[in-house]
Amino acid sequence: RSVYDDQPNAHQKFMEKLDACIRNHDREIEKMCNFHHQGFVDAITELLKVRADAEKLKVQVTDTNRRLQDAGKEVIAQTEEIIRCRVQQRNITTVVEKLQLCLPVLEMYSKLKEQMSVKRYYSALKTMEQLENLYLPRVSQYRFCQIMIENLPKLREEIKEISMSDLKDFLESIRKHSDRIGETAMKQAQQQKTFSTALQKQNNVNYGRNMHLGRNRILESKNEITLKRTFEDEDEHEEEVLTAQDLVDFSPVYRCLHIYSVLGDGEIFENYYRKQRRKQARLVLQPQSSMHETVEGYRRYFSQIVGFFVVEDHILHVTQGLVTRTYTDELWNMALSKIIAVLRTHSSYCNDPDLVLELKNLIVVFADTLQGYGFPVNRLFDLLFEIRDQYNETLLKKWSGLFRDIFEADNYSPIPVANEEEYRIVISKFPFQDSELDKQSFPKKLPMSQSVPQIYMQVKEFIYASLKFSESLHRSSTEIDDMLRKSTNLLLTRTLSSCLQNLIKKPHIGLTELVQIIINTTHLEQACKYLEDFISNITNISQLTVHTARLYGLSTFKDARHAAEGEIYTKLNQKIDEFIQIADYDWTMSESDGRASGYLMDLINFLRSTFQVFTHLPGKVAQTACMSACQHLSMSLMQMLLDSELKQISMGAIQQFNLDVIQCELFASSEPVPGFQGDTLQLAFIDLRQLLDLFMVWDWSTYLADYGQATSKYLRVNPSTALTLLEKMKDSSKKNNIFAQFRKNDRDKQKLIETVVKQLRSLVNGMSQHA
Repeated sequence: RSVYDDQPNAHQKFMEKLDACIRNHDREIEKMCNFHHQGFVDAITELLKVRADAEKLKVQVTDTNRRLQDAGKEVIAQTEEIIRCRVQQRNITTVVEKLQLCLPVLEMYSKLKEQMSVKRYYSALKTMEQLENLYLPRVSQYRFCQIMIENLPKLREEIKEISMSDLKDFLESIRKHSDRIGETAMKQAQQQKTFSTALQKQNNVNYGRNMHLGRNRILESKNEITLKRTFEDEDEHEEEVLTAQDLVDFSPVYRCLHIYSVLGDGEIFENYYRKQRRKQARLVLQPQSSMHETVEGYRRYFSQIVGFFVVEDHILHVTQGLVTRTYTDELWNMALSKIIAVLRTHSSYCNDPDLVLELKNLIVVFADTLQGYGFPVNRLFDLLFEIRDQYNETLLKKWSGLFRDIFEADNYSPIPVANEEEYRIVISKFPFQDSELDKQSFPKKLPMSQSVPQIYMQVKEFIYASLKFSESLHRSSTEIDDMLRKSTNLLLTRTLSSCLQNLIKKPHIGLTELVQIIINTTHLEQACKYLEDFISNITNISQLTVHTARLYGLSTFKDARHAAEGEIYTKLNQKIDEFIQIADYDWTMSESDGRASGYLMDLINFLRSTFQVFTHLPGKVAQTACMSACQHLSMSLMQMLLDSELKQISMGAIQQFNLDVIQCELFASSEPVPGFQGDTLQLAFIDLRQLLDLFMVWDWSTYLADYGQATSKYLRVNPSTALTLLEKMKDSSKKNNIFAQFRKNDRDKQKLIETVVKQLRSLVNGMSQHA
């Protein structure tokens, strides 16, 4: 059995060894036979004897061997089968042992492939680490292990590329949707602020009561209804509310950060992320050229910026070291400088106050949103004060147009009220009080024209509009009150004053309109105290406060009145000049007509009717206008006599001119405007009267004798004036009296004239030398 177990050809070797053994025995037998020949012979003999038996035995042995061989074939076959099975069993045992070493490696590699397929790259990296450090060293002798070892670095690079690709897709996605993220964040910040404001209003009854004035009463009620509905909707859909961060899937960033950290390239990833975000920040901060044209342009600009920094703030708080507070602060300061520069540039193009107001509201929401995320926004509120000045400028331009339209549409007539209802409508718009007028029965007229209540209401509307900008600026009520008063002062002293000055200078504004403008400005000036009360009620700041500014718009209406008064004087003088221009004197007439000139009577009638309109003016204004008109008339008549183009004047013309001056004096003495003392108004014509009296009575001796004395009868007659007029009469006398040398009286008068002329010339020359 051991022979069979050792080698496959054991039987042959055994037979060979058996044959060799037989031969050895044969030789020994031969030796023995030789030694024992006799015995051998005997043995041969015996063998011969047993030959037959040996033959028979051989046959029996052969037959037995054959039968034994036939019987052992089955045993041999079974034995070979057993050998094969035992070899197979041993191989199986070896394979099982080896597979028990390899199966964990294959399972981990299969797990790695599965993780790669489902994009669990961070777990895949951990699996790779286990494969390299724990499993693969046990079976490194196998070829498949070598293939795995060679593939693992490639898989790492593939994971890096895939994660970086996901990061790029993430960056591209948030760049495209940053406006939506920012819009959501701003909306949530605005809702939070609205909610806080609503609670504050509920806790502060006085604030709400003061704000419910005029038009704001309706607006506040609407806001409360809208607020209530908003909160109800939020309660109904509370589960559906998503924060701005919920709109973004940050998993690509986390994966990429973990992958690069595991691979030891965390710093490379941080630098790449920050570099790309800086580039995106520059793109986000770059405004569109037409951004200033619509509020949507500003809204999208702010939303993109808010979305950008909301993402950065989230990355700051959920990752460790990817971005730092220093990095975000540096990025925000850079962005803030750019934002302020952009807003300064683009807001300067805004001419619509509504657009500027919406821009202000957007900036406030923008600032509040980012302030909620921890970014400093004080510079934005400082910028709002600059924009507030621009907003006030746009308001002033708008209200300038409104004022012009009101002045253009006004009829400059007192407001008629037919009944109590119409009267209450007017006084509801304008604070008018007049006890004397209240005693009158309807219908009656209010002294001001329609433009006064309209201007007053527009000033209040301006205050409302200015207040809208001052809200939400995180300023105290005192500061808001101060801002409202300053802007109102600008409206009164610059815009309204300019409109009034331009109105007064317009050519179609006549004396009646100027009188009404003076009356209107008087009532507007009186209404300024009500505007101060109106501002105090809005801001809840008492006027007794030390730092409360006062409306100094009173000077506006005083200046307008002075300008209107000056324009009245100018227009009166222009009208007088128009009448003077149509005067048609015959300067060579021999006798007067016996009555005043027609143009002068028309002029006096015009002045009488004009001064009747002036009864509504303050007394001093009407008196000054009347005195100015009389002085201008006297001066114009004097210039008419002394006109250089008038070469000759006859005594008849002097008499006719005297009749006209007498009518002027009668007009002055008739007291066309009450309030003059004595003959004050007549003194306007004193120069003309003394000059004409001197020529009418021909009292040259008295004039020349008393000249220079305070008690002179002709104190107001200037020698040069008398000389000019006398020379014109001398020339006329020479021309009209061709035969004067034949009449003694005419020759004497001519000599007298020449003598007086010489004396007057000597006086004039003496005066010039003295001067």
